[in-house]
Amino acid sequence: MVAHQNLGLTVKVRILAGQLGKIMKKEIAVIILAAGKSTRMKSATPKVLHKLCGRPMLSYVLDLVRSLKPEKVVAVLGHEQKRVREIIPGNVKITLQKKLIGTADAVKVGLTALKGFQGSVLILYGDVPLLKKATLQKLLDYHFTNNVDATLLTAQLKKPFGYGRIMRDKYSSICAIVEEKDADEVQKEIKEINTGIMVIKKQKLENNLKRIRANNQKKEFYLTDIIEILAKQQLLVDGVKADDAKEALGINTGSELAQANTLMRQRINEVFMNNGVTIIDPANTWINFGTKIGADTVIYPFTVIERDVKIGKRCLVGPFAHLRDGVELKDDVTAGNFIEMVRSKIGAKTFVKHFSYIGDTAVGSSVNIGAGTVTANFDGRNKHETFIGDNVNIGSDTVIVAPVKIGKAAATGAGAIVTRDIAAKTLVAGVPARILKKRG
Repeated sequence: MVAHQNLGLTVKVRILAGQLGKIMKKEIAVIILAAGKSTRMKSATPKVLHKLCGRPMLSYVLDLVRSLKPEKVVAVLGHEQKRVREIIPGNVKITLQKKLIGTADAVKVGLTALKGFQGSVLILYGDVPLLKKATLQKLLDYHFTNNVDATLLTAQLKKPFGYGRIMRDKYSSICAIVEEKDADEVQKEIKEINTGIMVIKKQKLENNLKRIRANNQKKEFYLTDIIEILAKQQLLVDGVKADDAKEALGINTGSELAQANTLMRQRINEVFMNNGVTIIDPANTWINFGTKIGADTVIYPFTVIERDVKIGKRCLVGPFAHLRDGVELKDDVTAGNFIEMVRSKIGAKTFVKHFSYIGDTAVGSSVNIGAGTVTANFDGRNKHETFIGDNVNIGSDTVIVAPVKIGKAAATGAGAIVTRDIAAKTLVAGVPARILKKRG
């Protein structure tokens, strides 16, 4: 470990440099490492494309980076790069790590897209999707304010087994990262761990990556080794602790993906509850990213709401409801119990309840859908649409064989099999459904 020679001088230098740093333009580039396989997940899907509350985990990282408004963004891809490339926006530069030989090599590949850039580089990971903007902003503010050469995001864990430990010198500057397998008994007692996220002045990063040597066993180049290299040159290396260590959770296994899903689901539910939505049992309510829900709507337990669902105000949903993509509920709709909807729009004040399946259907306002109603939208090859007008009454156990249009104020008897269009204000019943009478 290398100590700074004069603590008082170092502090003065930091203060003066920090004042200068506030004046200087904060130039930031971001390198996102997203080249890895799903080896430990035992999956053919690239790790960063595994879904977290309905969207690829990498998408959360890309959103976070966009919110920081950096000068440049680079994504380093490798395994199945063509599939990963599909979700990356056009303003992100892409570089390819041809051989997956470690994080240091991946960063070196990323730097090839930052020629001419002279600021600091924030290094993030495509499999760390729970980070919040406030945490990264705290890291960046500290880095620039104190003019640090390399600033790490660290975390405090009661049980840090498996994580690299943060080593500090007698002046509290970070001087190395010791991995679990290399740590002695004293070092293993250290509770401050490395998250892998760091921001480094580009010139210092570029100059010292070449000093990293390959790991003897795996022949990989680890970015964490750069910390000791910088410290030995008496460059300023420091850390900022994350307030919540869970934000830095890296996803490498199916178990960790499940844990991250739970954490993200909690965040999503909290946002809705803070905006006037009642969720009776948040622990047993699954709402995916991209859903919109109006105020005073009540979500009952064991409800699953997938991506891009829109729910209006004062609706009642569940229990045991499954709303899939493309579902839109207007205001004052009741949807549940034990129902499934997909690619359907339900008009205001409509009642859909009790063991129903509604697929590829447009339902008007003030409609009553009886228990056990099924829209048979698939003929074995193609999906077909159903249109149900305002004020229609669908009797229990009705099967609507699409494509079908049911006119306003029409009705079906219990158990009807509807195979053709029904005119407005018409009552039909039977198998197949036949006209019984016109409704007044």
